[in-house]
Amino acid sequence: MKVRDSGMPGQDMWETFFDPLDIFDNLGLVDPAGIIVDLGSGYGTFTLPAAQIFKKSQIVGIDIEPDLNHDVIARAQAAGINNLTTRTCDFVRDGTGMDSDSTDMVLLFNILHADNPVALLKEAFRILKPGAVTAIIHWNYDPSTPRGPRMEIRPKPDQVLAWAAQAGFAVPASAIPVACFHYGFLATKLDS
Repeated sequence: MKVRDSGMPGQDMWETFFDPLDIFDNLGLVDPAGIIVDLGSGYGTFTLPAAQIFKKSQIVGIDIEPDLNHDVIARAQAAGINNLTTRTCDFVRDGTGMDSDSTDMVLLFNILHADNPVALLKEAFRILKPGAVTAIIHWNYDPSTPRGPRMEIRPKPDQVLAWAAQAGFAVPASAIPVACFHYGFLATKLDS
């Protein structure tokens, strides 16, 4: 099952909307020296930069599109990146297939307009180790953004915070601006 239409243009245009390193910095992300999973890795917009700066970690990009995963691996090899792998699966419908409590960070970037965002957040929660975080960003709830999902499926920051809390995460009081067109926050899986 593909995620509902996100208004995602071609790769060249898509990547002009983001500065992944600034977003990582604005979220306060640090290398967990473990496994980082990017759910809905797409063109590798965040997957490849994560592999470049979080060198102590193994990055796993998961997407439903085998061609996109192949392209991400080819780009990683061309750049000499060796801490990145991809997996092709329908994680929205079937889950990631990863073990519970096995990952050190999950990236949920521009994907929570999916049909069942709480199930997606619950899967992220399930695979995270206690104390680990899910980094979440999404398009501002603003029709003047240059792209992004249709407004009727685009979540507001308060909705995403509530969904993350419903999935079991500890969440901050509010989301913060992380880029020109995006808000975000860290959701933490507390120790049991």
